[in-house]
Amino acid sequence: MLKVQEIRELIKLIDHSNIDEFIFEQEGSKIQMKKNNSEMVNVVQSSKQPVVEMVHKPKVAELSMKQGMALETVSEPVTTVEEDASLHKIVSPMVGTFYQSPSPEVDAYVKAGSKITKDSIVCIVEAMKLFNEIEAEVDGEIVEILVKNGQLVEYGQPLFLVKPE
Repeated sequence: MLKVQEIRELIKLIDHSNIDEFIFEQEGSKIQMKKNNSEMVNVVQSSKQPVVEMVHKPKVAELSMKQGMALETVSEPVTTVEEDASLHKIVSPMVGTFYQSPSPEVDAYVKAGSKITKDSIVCIVEAMKLFNEIEAEVDGEIVEILVKNGQLVEYGQPLFLVKPE
């Protein structure tokens, strides 16, 4: 059975992705999340489990449970970047959380101005407690980092702009 924190993480990941419907079944429990145009996410578990509903307001999401728990999350605005045809975009291969370094005590893998090769690790995207190292896939120089450390990212979202060599 999933814990409340794990359900919250699932809601965040689905909410910040392009996914419209998600179903998860484990040991007799079932979680089903659906998004529609009005930005409402419903989570339903088996009759043994609480029902969680999440309704999005412009910048604040409220999570309420029948057991009386509550959570507020402020979503970050999406920044738009000026397109430059000569720059290569390193994009997220999955929905997850972006990390610039392998741990908080260690320096970032790269920063603006860093020289990279196609095999260079540029960041980590964490999804469902799995930490995935993301490689540059191109030789060049990091021009701009488009996301903040700890930010939720979507599949295909640009993470870095690289000036190819």
